[in-house]
Amino acid sequence: MNWYPWLNMPYRHLVGQYAAGRGHHALLLHAAPGNGDAALLYALGRWLICQQRNGEKSCGECHSCRLMLAGNHPDYHTLVPEKGKSSLGIEPIRQVIESLYSHAQQGGAKVVWLSQAELLTEAAANALLKTLEEPPDNTYFLLGCSEPSRLLATLRSRCFYWHLASPDEQMGLRWLDREGIGEPIARLTALRLHGGAPIAAEALLQPERWQQRASLCSALSTALQQEDMLLLLPALNHDDVPERLHWLCALLLDGLKCQQGAVNHVMNQDQRSLVQQLARCLNSSSLQQSMQQWLNCRHQLLSITGVNRELLLTEQLLNWEQMVGAPGDSPPYTL
Repeated sequence: MNWYPWLNMPYRHLVGQYAAGRGHHALLLHAAPGNGDAALLYALGRWLICQQRNGEKSCGECHSCRLMLAGNHPDYHTLVPEKGKSSLGIEPIRQVIESLYSHAQQGGAKVVWLSQAELLTEAAANALLKTLEEPPDNTYFLLGCSEPSRLLATLRSRCFYWHLASPDEQMGLRWLDREGIGEPIARLTALRLHGGAPIAAEALLQPERWQQRASLCSALSTALQQEDMLLLLPALNHDDVPERLHWLCALLLDGLKCQQGAVNHVMNQDQRSLVQQLARCLNSSSLQQSMQQWLNCRHQLLSITGVNRELLLTEQLLNWEQMVGAPGDSPPYTL
């Protein structure tokens, strides 16, 4: 698994707590997608399960380390939803819990890694909660989560909460530069669109994905010019529509920033002319209202099973069209 430079400090801090005997048996790591939380939890799990630790590092040579590197350590349990399912049910939790109360096969620690704790069903979360309250000896739970609010409050209360923040912008830009992907202005845009998460920014900068975003921006510009927002439908109506709506809402927010003179904080640095176009075509009230409506639309697409995506997008675009053309607030600064 890849390692990232911004994880060094959090890793040292967390390992230091366990080395000093102050580590909690259940760690809840909150991180935005694309910040490397999986790599951090895996490294911590390797250290916990290593039988010949070298300070803050796992040795890489003992039998446990070799099993971890091979991906088949019997005392390291990974919990993920079954193929084709979007939630984690109670049965996998029961199976892992049953094995935890047996003696560790390698005679050391037992580690459970749950990368997306918010995917637990209520029954699964309650089953896990009982074990978190009275865990077996030398057993550790490493839980990753991007939306802690979706977890049971009782489950959160049994864990040690740690927030893995995005690295500062300059560190993220340096890492993307070393990866050799994208132009400088594209790197800055991708990083800001993902809240500073470098791995997510790198994924957006892949040529095919970057071109998809460029096509959406071009379609939006044409739709605004012709005051025909249905021209945007082909660029939105895809399986990845939640992310495309995220791009759209980021542009609307940048339009508001443009009107308010907060030009240094614009996310879409590579689409300055489009941001100005939005600021001219929609007044502040319309930009705010549009953004809220698109966020509601995105929520419906994510939460309603079987929703007619094309119909929902078409309805929203027709509603949006009524706002376009209203006098806009002239941006006090140019981008």
